[in-house]
Amino acid sequence: MAPAPPEAAPVGRSATPMMPRGGGHSNPSRPPSAGQKMAAPGVVVVPVPARATSSTSRLLIAEAPPALDRGGGMRPRRSGQVAACPSVSVVFPGAVSRESCCRFACELLKHVLYQRHQLPLPYEQLAYFCRRAAQDGDVIKKPPSMDLASKKCQQVLMELEGVLQHLEVMFSLTLVPRVLILLGGNVMSPKELYELNLEGICEGSAEKSLKTASCVRKLFHSLFVADVFSELKALPVMGTVVMLQGHRDCGVDWFRPKLNYKVPTRGRKLTVNLSCDGAINISASPPQHMTSTWEDYVWFQAPVALKGFHE
Repeated sequence: MAPAPPEAAPVGRSATPMMPRGGGHSNPSRPPSAGQKMAAPGVVVVPVPARATSSTSRLLIAEAPPALDRGGGMRPRRSGQVAACPSVSVVFPGAVSRESCCRFACELLKHVLYQRHQLPLPYEQLAYFCRRAAQDGDVIKKPPSMDLASKKCQQVLMELEGVLQHLEVMFSLTLVPRVLILLGGNVMSPKELYELNLEGICEGSAEKSLKTASCVRKLFHSLFVADVFSELKALPVMGTVVMLQGHRDCGVDWFRPKLNYKVPTRGRKLTVNLSCDGAINISASPPQHMTSTWEDYVWFQAPVALKGFHE
């Protein structure tokens, strides 16, 4: 048996907190302006008692209290009534950097792939074992079946690492208000959809923002408490597509623009809403200015589908 991997993540990637793997609809809103502040969604999560849930998933009821502005007054919502849907809300006590937002997207993608049985191990452990297998292969001859599994694992990791790198490029070029992780089916009708809503994030400089590691821990602690994966049925190997919103003139050349894309309304959906609160010294743009620039944000699709891998 191979020795247990070290706890440290590979260089440039931080390991997501380990959570028990289980078998997850938001109120879509239009993208924000290219400014620094985006309107907070104000969603509170209340877990439903286990006996009141369905046999396939423990749902979370999203309650939408009136949104407050930074001065304590009421802020009008951009959309209509919020429908009850599975969602998790995380409020950070300060501004968050653009790099942290990218980490949230990358770590959530890796976590969803593992929790929904598209990876046999968490990303960091799988990468460790594949590297070790490749090194051992130089001196130890393995059976054909093990050699094929090792090659398939390396191919999956290479494709995933490519998507993660391009996500970093995208976040460096533009504000990204929303990210979609689509499992199975197609981009118009996936079997499962996971949305990361960053519209409530107040972006700050790296020096004046919260530490990325503490924010990632808070995000995954909220997912653990919400227990959104434990009662979902295991999925077969399927394709996973990543989509995200960005400014139409951001200059990205790897992601493909999808100007007329509409977020699917069918299939299982989980929304993770992130926002900032507390004393944040960031000036907000007037609502009229924000609405005039929403049209400049469009959906972009990754040109590759991540194929799952089973041992």
